[in-house]
Amino acid sequence: MKRIAATLLVFSIVVSTVRSQELWDTTAQRPKRELRAVWLTTLSGLDWPQTKAKSPLDAELQKQELCVLLDRLKRANINTVLFQTRIRGSVIYPSELEPWDACLTGTYGRSPGYDPLAFAIEETHRRGMELHAWVVTIPAFKPEMGKRMGKKSLLHTHPELLKKHNGQYYLDPGLPGSADYLSAILADFIDKYDIDGIHFDYIRYPENAYSFPDGATYKRYGKGQIKESWRRENITRIVRRLYQEVKARKPWVKMSSSPVGKYRDTQRYSSKGWNCYNTVFQDAQGWLEEGIQDALYPMMYFTGDHFYPFAADWQEGASGRHVAPGLGIYFLHPREKDWDISVITRELHYLRRRGLAGQAFFRCRFLTDNTKGIYDWLRDNFYAYPALPPTYEWLDSIAPQKPEGFTLPDANGEMGELRWSPSADDSPGTVRYNIYASSSFPVDTEQPENLIATLLPAPHYTFNLRTFLGYGLNLAVTAIDRCGNESEAAQLNFSQQEAPKRIPLNPLGRPVKAGLTEKRR
Repeated sequence: MKRIAATLLVFSIVVSTVRSQELWDTTAQRPKRELRAVWLTTLSGLDWPQTKAKSPLDAELQKQELCVLLDRLKRANINTVLFQTRIRGSVIYPSELEPWDACLTGTYGRSPGYDPLAFAIEETHRRGMELHAWVVTIPAFKPEMGKRMGKKSLLHTHPELLKKHNGQYYLDPGLPGSADYLSAILADFIDKYDIDGIHFDYIRYPENAYSFPDGATYKRYGKGQIKESWRRENITRIVRRLYQEVKARKPWVKMSSSPVGKYRDTQRYSSKGWNCYNTVFQDAQGWLEEGIQDALYPMMYFTGDHFYPFAADWQEGASGRHVAPGLGIYFLHPREKDWDISVITRELHYLRRRGLAGQAFFRCRFLTDNTKGIYDWLRDNFYAYPALPPTYEWLDSIAPQKPEGFTLPDANGEMGELRWSPSADDSPGTVRYNIYASSSFPVDTEQPENLIATLLPAPHYTFNLRTFLGYGLNLAVTAIDRCGNESEAAQLNFSQQEAPKRIPLNPLGRPVKAGLTEKRR
Protein backbone atom coordinates (compact mmCIF):
# COMPACT_ATOMS: atom_id res chain seq x y z
CA MET A 1 0.00 0.00 0.00
CA LYS A 2 2.88 2.41 0.77
CA ARG A 3 4.34 1.82 -2.69
CA ILE A 4 0.97 2.44 -4.36
CA ALA A 5 0.38 5.61 -2.34
CA ALA A 6 3.86 6.91 -3.15
CA THR A 7 3.37 6.19 -6.84
CA LEU A 8 0.05 8.03 -6.92
CA LEU A 9 1.50 11.01 -5.07
CA VAL A 10 4.48 11.29 -7.38
CA PHE A 11 2.26 10.82 -10.42
CA SER A 12 -0.08 13.65 -9.41
CA ILE A 13 2.89 15.96 -8.85
CA VAL A 14 4.52 15.09 -12.15
CA VAL A 15 1.28 15.46 -14.15
CA SER A 16 1.06 19.04 -12.95
CA THR A 17 4.70 19.55 -13.94
CA VAL A 18 4.08 18.03 -17.36
CA ARG A 19 1.44 20.69 -17.96
CA SER A 20 3.65 23.54 -16.82
CA GLN A 21 5.94 25.69 -18.92
CA GLU A 22 8.92 24.55 -16.85
CA LEU A 23 8.78 21.19 -18.61
CA TRP A 24 9.91 22.73 -21.86
CA ASP A 25 13.12 24.25 -20.48
CA THR A 26 15.67 22.61 -22.79
CA THR A 27 18.51 24.26 -20.88
CA ALA A 28 17.82 22.05 -17.87
CA GLN A 29 20.71 19.86 -16.74
CA ARG A 30 21.25 17.02 -19.18
CA PRO A 31 22.55 13.79 -17.67
CA LYS A 32 26.01 12.45 -18.34
CA ARG A 33 24.59 8.92 -18.25
CA GLU A 34 21.39 7.91 -20.00
CA LEU A 35 20.21 4.95 -22.04
CA ARG A 36 19.39 6.31 -25.50
CA ALA A 37 18.31 3.30 -27.50
CA VAL A 38 16.63 2.58 -30.80
CA TRP A 39 15.15 -0.63 -32.19
CA LEU A 40 16.69 -1.27 -35.62
CA THR A 41 14.27 -3.66 -37.32
CA THR A 42 15.42 -6.12 -39.97
CA LEU A 43 12.05 -7.91 -40.26
CA SER A 44 11.01 -7.46 -43.92
CA GLY A 45 13.75 -4.81 -44.19
CA LEU A 46 11.54 -2.31 -42.38
CA ASP A 47 14.52 -0.28 -41.14
CA TRP A 48 17.31 -2.12 -42.92
CA PRO A 49 18.19 -3.37 -45.50
CA GLN A 50 16.40 -1.73 -48.41
CA THR A 51 18.73 -3.33 -50.99
CA LYS A 52 18.72 -7.11 -51.46
CA ALA A 53 22.25 -8.56 -51.60
CA LYS A 54 21.98 -10.56 -54.80
CA SER A 55 25.48 -9.66 -55.95
CA PRO A 56 28.74 -8.39 -54.40
CA LEU A 57 27.82 -4.85 -55.50
CA ASP A 58 24.41 -5.16 -53.83
CA ALA A 59 26.11 -6.37 -50.65
CA GLU A 60 28.30 -3.26 -50.61
CA LEU A 61 25.24 -1.05 -51.11
CA GLN A 62 23.57 -2.90 -48.24
CA LYS A 63 26.54 -2.16 -46.00
CA GLN A 64 26.53 1.50 -47.03
CA GLU A 65 22.83 1.75 -46.11
CA LEU A 66 23.58 0.55 -42.61
CA CYS A 67 26.50 2.96 -42.24
CA VAL A 68 24.24 5.87 -43.23
CA LEU A 69 21.71 4.87 -40.56
CA LEU A 70 24.40 4.48 -37.91
CA ASP A 71 25.90 7.85 -38.82
CA ARG A 72 22.49 9.46 -38.39
CA LEU A 73 22.01 7.79 -35.02
CA LYS A 74 25.47 8.86 -33.87
CA ARG A 75 24.83 12.50 -34.82
CA ALA A 76 21.70 12.40 -32.65
CA ASN A 77 23.80 11.02 -29.75
CA ILE A 78 22.04 7.64 -29.63
CA ASN A 79 24.30 5.29 -27.64
CA THR A 80 22.55 1.89 -27.87
CA VAL A 81 21.36 0.04 -30.97
CA LEU A 82 18.94 -2.85 -30.42
CA PHE A 83 19.76 -4.71 -33.63
CA GLN A 84 17.29 -7.37 -34.74
CA THR A 85 19.42 -10.49 -35.02
CA ARG A 86 16.96 -13.37 -34.76
CA ILE A 87 13.70 -12.58 -36.49
CA ARG A 88 11.06 -15.33 -36.49
CA GLY A 89 12.82 -18.65 -36.87
CA SER A 90 15.51 -17.11 -39.08
CA VAL A 91 18.68 -15.10 -38.48
CA ILE A 92 21.02 -12.54 -40.06
CA TYR A 93 24.30 -14.32 -39.30
CA PRO A 94 25.68 -17.67 -40.50
CA SER A 95 24.09 -20.36 -38.33
CA GLU A 96 24.00 -24.12 -38.25
CA LEU A 97 20.64 -24.01 -36.48
CA GLU A 98 18.43 -21.61 -38.42
CA PRO A 99 18.33 -20.28 -41.98
CA TRP A 100 19.36 -16.88 -43.27
CA ASP A 101 16.42 -14.50 -43.21
CA ALA A 102 14.98 -13.39 -46.53
CA CYS A 103 15.36 -9.70 -45.65
CA LEU A 104 19.01 -9.89 -46.75
CA THR A 105 18.72 -11.44 -50.21
CA GLY A 106 15.00 -11.94 -50.86
CA THR A 107 15.40 -15.70 -50.35
CA TYR A 108 15.41 -17.71 -47.12
CA GLY A 109 18.62 -19.63 -46.58
CA ARG A 110 20.67 -17.60 -49.06
CA SER A 111 23.85 -15.94 -47.78
CA PRO A 112 24.37 -12.25 -48.58
CA GLY A 113 28.08 -12.93 -49.07
CA TYR A 114 29.19 -11.39 -45.77
CA ASP A 115 28.30 -11.55 -42.08
CA PRO A 116 25.81 -8.71 -41.36
CA LEU A 117 25.98 -9.15 -37.59
CA ALA A 118 29.77 -8.94 -37.50
CA PHE A 119 29.66 -5.91 -39.80
CA ALA A 120 27.01 -4.17 -37.69
CA ILE A 121 28.99 -4.76 -34.49
CA GLU A 122 32.19 -3.39 -36.03
CA GLU A 123 30.49 -0.28 -37.42
CA THR A 124 28.49 0.40 -34.26
CA HIS A 125 31.60 0.14 -32.08
CA ARG A 126 33.55 2.29 -34.52
CA ARG A 127 31.03 5.05 -33.82
CA GLY A 128 31.21 4.67 -30.06
CA MET A 129 27.81 3.00 -29.60
CA GLU A 130 26.75 -0.31 -28.09
CA LEU A 131 25.08 -3.09 -30.05
CA HIS A 132 22.59 -5.36 -28.31
CA ALA A 133 21.45 -8.42 -30.26
CA TRP A 134 17.64 -8.24 -30.44
CA VAL A 135 16.30 -11.79 -30.33
CA VAL A 136 12.65 -12.58 -31.04
CA THR A 137 11.99 -15.57 -28.79
CA ILE A 138 8.58 -17.30 -28.73
CA PRO A 139 7.01 -16.48 -32.15
CA ALA A 140 8.13 -18.58 -35.10
CA PHE A 141 6.46 -17.89 -38.45
CA LYS A 142 3.34 -18.22 -40.52
CA PRO A 143 2.96 -21.68 -42.10
CA GLU A 144 3.82 -20.57 -45.65
CA MET A 145 6.98 -18.82 -44.41
CA GLY A 146 8.07 -21.88 -42.46
CA LYS A 147 7.80 -24.01 -45.58
CA ARG A 148 9.95 -21.57 -47.57
CA MET A 149 12.74 -21.74 -44.98
CA GLY A 150 13.88 -25.19 -46.08
CA LYS A 151 15.60 -27.90 -44.08
CA LYS A 152 16.67 -25.59 -41.25
CA SER A 153 13.09 -24.53 -40.58
CA LEU A 154 11.71 -25.39 -37.16
CA LEU A 155 8.96 -27.21 -39.06
CA HIS A 156 11.62 -29.78 -39.99
CA THR A 157 14.07 -29.62 -37.07
CA HIS A 158 11.72 -29.31 -34.06
CA PRO A 159 8.07 -29.56 -35.10
CA GLU A 160 7.22 -31.01 -31.67
CA LEU A 161 7.94 -27.62 -30.06
CA LEU A 162 5.49 -25.64 -32.20
CA LYS A 163 1.87 -24.73 -31.56
CA LYS A 164 -0.32 -23.04 -34.17
CA HIS A 165 -2.26 -20.08 -32.82
CA ASN A 166 -4.07 -17.29 -34.67
CA GLY A 167 -2.61 -18.44 -37.98
CA GLN A 168 1.01 -18.50 -36.81
CA TYR A 169 3.41 -20.96 -35.20
CA TYR A 170 4.88 -20.32 -31.75
CA LEU A 171 7.23 -22.21 -29.49
CA ASP A 172 5.25 -23.69 -26.61
CA PRO A 173 6.79 -22.11 -23.47
CA GLY A 174 5.52 -24.97 -21.32
CA LEU A 175 7.63 -27.57 -23.11
CA PRO A 176 11.12 -27.99 -21.62
CA GLY A 177 12.47 -28.37 -25.14
CA SER A 178 11.58 -24.74 -25.94
CA ALA A 179 14.01 -23.46 -23.32
CA ASP A 180 16.61 -25.93 -24.61
CA TYR A 181 16.18 -24.62 -28.14
CA LEU A 182 16.43 -20.93 -27.20
CA SER A 183 19.50 -21.73 -25.13
CA ALA A 184 21.08 -23.33 -28.20
CA ILE A 185 20.25 -20.24 -30.28
CA LEU A 186 22.11 -17.97 -27.86
CA ALA A 187 25.05 -20.37 -27.62
CA ASP A 188 25.20 -20.29 -31.42
CA PHE A 189 26.33 -16.65 -31.45
CA ILE A 190 27.29 -15.46 -27.95
CA ASP A 191 30.89 -16.70 -28.15
CA LYS A 192 31.41 -15.70 -31.79
CA TYR A 193 30.46 -12.03 -31.56
CA ASP A 194 31.55 -9.08 -29.44
CA ILE A 195 28.04 -7.98 -28.56
CA ASP A 196 27.30 -5.64 -25.67
CA GLY A 197 23.92 -7.08 -24.78
CA ILE A 198 21.15 -9.53 -25.64
CA HIS A 199 17.65 -8.13 -25.89
CA PHE A 200 14.65 -10.48 -25.70
CA ASP A 201 11.52 -9.56 -27.62
CA TYR A 202 8.18 -11.33 -27.34
CA ILE A 203 9.35 -13.47 -24.42
CA ARG A 204 5.75 -14.09 -23.45
CA TYR A 205 2.58 -15.85 -24.46
CA PRO A 206 0.91 -14.45 -27.59
CA GLU A 207 -2.14 -12.22 -27.86
CA ASN A 208 -5.41 -13.98 -26.99
CA ALA A 209 -3.32 -16.25 -24.80
CA TYR A 210 -6.28 -17.90 -23.12
CA SER A 211 -6.98 -19.77 -26.38
CA PHE A 212 -3.34 -20.81 -26.86
CA PRO A 213 -3.45 -24.61 -27.50
CA ASP A 214 -1.25 -25.82 -24.64
CA GLY A 215 -3.84 -27.96 -22.86
CA ALA A 216 -1.88 -31.18 -23.37
CA THR A 217 1.33 -29.50 -22.20
CA TYR A 218 -0.39 -28.20 -19.07
CA LYS A 219 -1.84 -31.62 -18.33
CA ARG A 220 1.62 -33.17 -18.56
CA TYR A 221 3.69 -30.51 -16.78
CA GLY A 222 1.25 -28.38 -14.77
CA LYS A 223 1.56 -30.46 -11.58
CA GLY A 224 -1.62 -29.08 -10.09
CA GLN A 225 -0.69 -25.39 -10.43
CA ILE A 226 -3.21 -22.79 -11.43
CA LYS A 227 -2.75 -22.51 -15.17
CA GLU A 228 -2.07 -18.76 -15.12
CA SER A 229 0.64 -19.18 -12.48
CA TRP A 230 2.12 -22.11 -14.38
CA ARG A 231 2.34 -20.04 -17.56
CA ARG A 232 4.06 -17.15 -15.75
CA GLU A 233 6.56 -19.56 -14.27
CA ASN A 234 7.21 -21.07 -17.70
CA ILE A 235 8.27 -17.68 -19.06
CA THR A 236 10.26 -16.84 -15.93
CA ARG A 237 12.01 -20.20 -16.08
CA ILE A 238 13.15 -19.46 -19.66
CA VAL A 239 14.33 -15.95 -18.72
CA ARG A 240 16.21 -17.29 -15.69
CA ARG A 241 17.94 -20.05 -17.62
CA LEU A 242 19.02 -17.82 -20.52
CA TYR A 243 20.27 -15.10 -18.16
CA GLN A 244 22.34 -17.53 -16.13
CA GLU A 245 23.81 -19.29 -19.15
CA VAL A 246 24.86 -16.06 -20.87
CA LYS A 247 26.42 -14.71 -17.66
CA ALA A 248 28.38 -17.93 -17.24
CA ARG A 249 29.96 -17.30 -20.67
CA LYS A 250 30.26 -13.49 -20.70
CA PRO A 251 29.30 -11.84 -17.39
CA TRP A 252 29.49 -8.32 -18.85
CA VAL A 253 26.85 -8.88 -21.55
CA LYS A 254 23.74 -6.94 -20.53
CA MET A 255 20.49 -8.89 -20.60
CA SER A 256 17.24 -7.06 -21.25
CA SER A 257 13.75 -7.54 -22.64
CA SER A 258 10.84 -5.52 -23.98
CA PRO A 259 7.74 -6.45 -21.98
CA VAL A 260 4.22 -5.22 -22.70
CA GLY A 261 4.00 -1.55 -21.70
CA LYS A 262 1.85 -1.93 -18.58
CA TYR A 263 2.91 -4.31 -15.83
CA ARG A 264 -0.61 -4.68 -14.42
CA ASP A 265 -3.47 -2.53 -13.15
CA THR A 266 -2.60 0.13 -10.61
CA GLN A 267 -4.98 1.11 -7.84
CA ARG A 268 -6.45 4.02 -9.82
CA TYR A 269 -5.66 3.20 -13.43
CA SER A 270 -6.80 0.15 -15.37
CA SER A 271 -4.61 -1.43 -18.04
CA LYS A 272 -7.81 -2.00 -20.04
CA GLY A 273 -7.15 -5.72 -20.32
CA TRP A 274 -3.64 -5.43 -21.78
CA ASN A 275 -0.77 -5.97 -19.36
CA CYS A 276 2.26 -8.15 -18.71
CA TYR A 277 1.20 -10.03 -15.67
CA ASN A 278 -2.33 -11.22 -16.42
CA THR A 279 -2.67 -11.01 -20.20
CA VAL A 280 0.57 -12.49 -21.60
CA PHE A 281 2.02 -13.93 -18.36
CA GLN A 282 5.21 -11.89 -18.07
CA ASP A 283 6.23 -11.25 -14.48
CA ALA A 284 8.69 -8.62 -15.71
CA GLN A 285 9.04 -6.75 -12.41
CA GLY A 286 9.59 -10.09 -10.74
CA TRP A 287 12.53 -10.68 -13.10
CA LEU A 288 14.12 -7.44 -11.94
CA GLU A 289 13.54 -8.31 -8.29
CA GLU A 290 15.05 -11.78 -8.75
CA GLY A 291 18.00 -10.28 -10.64
CA ILE A 292 17.55 -12.20 -13.89
CA GLN A 293 17.31 -9.11 -16.10
CA ASP A 294 19.65 -6.13 -16.13
CA ALA A 295 17.26 -3.77 -17.91
CA LEU A 296 13.74 -3.54 -19.25
CA TYR A 297 12.49 -1.57 -22.24
CA PRO A 298 8.70 -1.74 -21.71
CA MET A 299 6.79 -0.98 -24.91
CA MET A 300 4.93 2.10 -23.70
CA TYR A 301 3.36 3.17 -26.99
CA PHE A 302 0.60 5.11 -25.21
CA THR A 303 -0.48 8.61 -24.27
CA GLY A 304 -1.90 10.39 -21.21
CA ASP A 305 -3.26 8.22 -18.41
CA HIS A 306 -2.17 5.12 -20.30
CA PHE A 307 1.45 6.29 -20.10
CA TYR A 308 2.35 8.39 -17.07
CA PRO A 309 1.03 6.31 -14.13
CA PHE A 310 2.37 3.11 -15.67
CA ALA A 311 5.81 4.65 -16.25
CA ALA A 312 5.86 5.62 -12.57
CA ASP A 313 4.88 2.04 -11.69
CA TRP A 314 7.77 0.64 -13.74
CA GLN A 315 10.19 2.88 -11.90
CA GLU A 316 8.76 1.93 -8.51
CA GLY A 317 9.21 -1.74 -9.36
CA ALA A 318 12.71 -1.50 -10.85
CA SER A 319 14.46 -3.09 -7.83
CA GLY A 320 17.61 -1.10 -8.53
CA ARG A 321 17.86 -2.26 -12.16
CA HIS A 322 17.43 -0.10 -15.27
CA VAL A 323 14.10 0.74 -16.91
CA ALA A 324 14.12 2.67 -20.19
CA PRO A 325 10.56 2.90 -21.55
CA GLY A 326 10.10 2.41 -25.27
CA LEU A 327 8.25 5.23 -27.03
CA GLY A 328 6.14 4.59 -30.13
CA ILE A 329 7.44 7.32 -32.41
CA TYR A 330 5.93 5.46 -35.37
CA PHE A 331 2.59 6.85 -34.19
CA LEU A 332 3.83 10.29 -35.23
CA HIS A 333 3.46 9.26 -38.86
CA PRO A 334 0.29 10.52 -40.62
CA ARG A 335 -0.47 7.00 -41.81
CA GLU A 336 -0.37 5.71 -38.24
CA LYS A 337 -2.03 7.80 -35.48
CA ASP A 338 -0.64 11.17 -36.60
CA TRP A 339 0.38 12.15 -33.07
CA ASP A 340 1.64 15.65 -32.52
CA ILE A 341 5.34 15.70 -31.67
CA SER A 342 4.46 17.16 -28.26
CA VAL A 343 3.13 13.73 -27.22
CA ILE A 344 6.65 12.31 -27.44
CA THR A 345 8.53 15.37 -26.16
CA ARG A 346 6.33 15.55 -23.05
CA GLU A 347 6.93 11.89 -22.34
CA LEU A 348 10.68 12.30 -22.79
CA HIS A 349 10.85 15.22 -20.38
CA TYR A 350 8.76 13.29 -17.88
CA LEU A 351 10.99 10.22 -17.98
CA ARG A 352 14.15 12.29 -17.54
CA ARG A 353 12.73 14.34 -14.68
CA ARG A 354 11.50 11.17 -12.99
CA GLY A 355 15.05 9.80 -13.17
CA LEU A 356 14.41 6.67 -15.22
CA ALA A 357 17.46 5.13 -16.87
CA GLY A 358 16.62 6.45 -20.32
CA GLN A 359 14.42 5.90 -23.34
CA ALA A 360 14.15 3.74 -26.45
CA PHE A 361 12.50 4.52 -29.78
CA PHE A 362 10.44 2.25 -31.99
CA ARG A 363 11.57 2.26 -34.60
CA CYS A 364 14.77 3.44 -36.32
CA ARG A 365 13.38 4.71 -39.65
CA PHE A 366 10.83 6.94 -37.97
CA LEU A 367 13.70 8.57 -36.09
CA THR A 368 16.25 8.86 -38.89
CA ASP A 369 13.54 10.04 -41.34
CA ASN A 370 12.86 12.91 -38.91
CA THR A 371 9.14 12.17 -38.61
CA LYS A 372 7.38 15.33 -37.37
CA GLY A 373 10.86 16.78 -36.66
CA ILE A 374 11.67 14.31 -33.87
CA TYR A 375 15.24 13.73 -35.08
CA ASP A 376 16.08 17.44 -35.25
CA TRP A 377 14.56 18.05 -31.83
CA LEU A 378 16.54 15.27 -30.21
CA ARG A 379 19.82 16.19 -31.90
CA ASP A 380 19.56 19.93 -31.27
CA ASN A 381 17.83 19.96 -27.89
CA PHE A 382 17.10 16.91 -25.78
CA TYR A 383 20.22 14.97 -26.83
CA ALA A 384 22.38 18.01 -27.59
CA TYR A 385 25.32 16.46 -25.72
CA PRO A 386 26.53 12.85 -25.75
CA ALA A 387 25.73 10.54 -22.85
CA LEU A 388 27.36 7.38 -21.58
CA PRO A 389 25.22 4.31 -20.91
CA PRO A 390 24.44 3.80 -17.20
CA THR A 391 26.56 1.63 -14.96
CA TYR A 392 25.64 -1.96 -14.14
CA GLU A 393 27.30 -2.09 -10.74
CA TRP A 394 25.65 -5.42 -9.80
CA LEU A 395 27.69 -7.00 -12.62
CA ASP A 396 30.96 -5.21 -11.81
CA SER A 397 31.78 -2.11 -9.77
CA ILE A 398 35.56 -1.84 -10.24
CA ALA A 399 36.80 0.78 -12.71
CA PRO A 400 39.65 0.11 -15.15
CA GLN A 401 43.14 1.48 -14.71
CA LYS A 402 43.64 5.18 -15.45
CA PRO A 403 45.03 5.71 -18.97
CA GLU A 404 48.76 6.40 -19.09
CA GLY A 405 51.79 6.15 -21.37
CA PHE A 406 50.63 8.96 -23.67
CA THR A 407 52.38 9.79 -26.93
CA LEU A 408 51.56 13.41 -27.72
CA PRO A 409 51.01 14.53 -31.33
CA ASP A 410 53.49 16.73 -33.16
CA ALA A 411 52.58 20.33 -32.37
CA ASN A 412 53.47 21.41 -35.92
CA GLY A 413 50.88 19.19 -37.56
CA GLU A 414 47.35 19.97 -38.70
CA MET A 415 45.86 16.73 -37.39
CA GLY A 416 47.06 15.10 -34.23
CA GLU A 417 46.86 11.46 -33.19
CA LEU A 418 46.96 10.94 -29.46
CA ARG A 419 48.03 7.47 -28.35
CA TRP A 420 48.30 5.78 -24.96
CA SER A 421 48.82 2.37 -23.39
CA PRO A 422 45.85 0.01 -23.06
CA SER A 423 44.24 0.16 -19.61
CA ALA A 424 44.02 -2.98 -17.50
CA ASP A 425 40.72 -4.08 -15.97
CA ASP A 426 39.55 -6.74 -13.53
CA SER A 427 36.93 -7.97 -16.04
CA PRO A 428 37.86 -9.94 -19.18
CA GLY A 429 35.60 -7.73 -21.32
CA THR A 430 37.44 -5.20 -23.47
CA VAL A 431 38.15 -1.69 -22.18
CA ARG A 432 37.01 1.39 -24.12
CA TYR A 433 37.84 5.07 -23.79
CA ASN A 434 36.10 8.43 -23.47
CA ILE A 435 37.51 11.82 -24.50
CA TYR A 436 36.62 15.13 -22.86
CA ALA A 437 37.65 18.65 -23.95
CA SER A 438 37.45 22.06 -22.30
CA SER A 439 39.21 25.43 -22.21
CA SER A 440 39.52 24.93 -18.44
CA PHE A 441 42.20 22.81 -16.82
CA PRO A 442 41.74 20.31 -15.40
CA VAL A 443 38.87 19.27 -17.66
CA ASP A 444 35.65 18.63 -15.70
CA THR A 445 34.64 15.12 -16.70
CA GLU A 446 31.33 15.34 -14.87
CA GLN A 447 29.92 17.83 -17.39
CA PRO A 448 28.28 16.16 -20.40
CA GLU A 449 29.01 19.16 -22.62
CA ASN A 450 32.73 18.33 -22.29
CA LEU A 451 32.25 14.78 -23.61
CA ILE A 452 33.37 14.71 -27.26
CA ALA A 453 34.05 11.01 -27.97
CA THR A 454 32.57 7.95 -26.28
CA LEU A 455 33.41 4.26 -26.05
CA LEU A 456 36.41 4.39 -28.35
CA PRO A 457 37.37 0.77 -29.07
CA ALA A 458 41.16 1.39 -29.20
CA PRO A 459 43.66 3.55 -27.23
CA HIS A 460 44.12 6.33 -29.74
CA TYR A 461 42.25 9.42 -30.86
CA THR A 462 42.70 11.61 -33.94
CA PHE A 463 41.68 15.26 -33.75
CA ASN A 464 42.31 18.65 -35.34
CA LEU A 465 45.26 19.87 -33.33
CA ARG A 466 45.16 23.36 -34.84
CA THR A 467 41.57 23.84 -33.67
CA PHE A 468 42.34 22.62 -30.16
CA LEU A 469 45.34 24.86 -29.72
CA GLY A 470 43.67 27.77 -31.44
CA TYR A 471 40.80 27.67 -28.97
CA GLY A 472 43.02 26.86 -26.01
CA LEU A 473 41.35 23.50 -25.37
CA ASN A 474 42.59 20.73 -23.10
CA LEU A 475 41.85 17.02 -23.16
CA ALA A 476 40.98 14.40 -20.58
CA VAL A 477 40.94 10.66 -21.28
CA THR A 478 39.17 7.99 -19.23
CA ALA A 479 38.91 4.22 -19.55
CA ILE A 480 35.50 2.59 -19.25
CA ASP A 481 34.67 -1.08 -18.87
CA ARG A 482 31.77 -3.03 -20.38
CA CYS A 483 29.68 -2.47 -17.24
CA GLY A 484 30.06 1.32 -17.42
CA ASN A 485 32.66 1.82 -14.68
CA GLU A 486 34.84 4.81 -15.58
CA SER A 487 38.41 5.34 -14.48
CA GLU A 488 40.03 8.43 -13.08
CA ALA A 489 40.80 10.90 -15.86
CA ALA A 490 44.22 11.45 -17.38
CA GLN A 491 44.46 15.24 -17.85
CA LEU A 492 46.38 16.66 -20.82
CA ASN A 493 47.16 20.38 -20.78
CA PHE A 494 47.31 21.69 -24.34
CA SER A 495 46.28 25.29 -23.63
CA GLN A 496 49.84 26.35 -22.74
CA GLN A 497 51.16 25.22 -26.13
CA GLU A 498 51.36 27.67 -29.00
CA ALA A 499 49.00 26.99 -31.87
CA PRO A 500 50.89 25.91 -34.99
CA LYS A 501 51.06 28.51 -37.73
CA ARG A 502 49.30 27.64 -40.94
CA ILE A 503 51.78 27.02 -43.77
CA PRO A 504 50.47 28.37 -47.14
CA LEU A 505 50.19 25.73 -49.82
CA ASN A 506 50.09 26.03 -53.61
CA PRO A 507 47.37 24.33 -55.71
CA LEU A 508 49.48 21.16 -55.78
CA GLY A 509 49.56 21.01 -51.99
CA ARG A 510 53.25 22.00 -51.74
CA PRO A 511 54.56 24.67 -49.32
CA VAL A 512 54.93 28.14 -50.80
CA LYS A 513 58.43 29.56 -50.25
CA ALA A 514 58.70 32.98 -48.67
CA GLY A 515 58.97 35.84 -51.16
CA LEU A 516 57.87 33.69 -54.11
CA THR A 517 55.22 35.54 -56.12
CA GLU A 518 52.26 33.92 -57.79
CA LYS A 519 53.67 34.91 -61.23
CA ARG A 520 57.07 33.30 -60.67
CA ARG A 521 55.38 30.06 -59.59
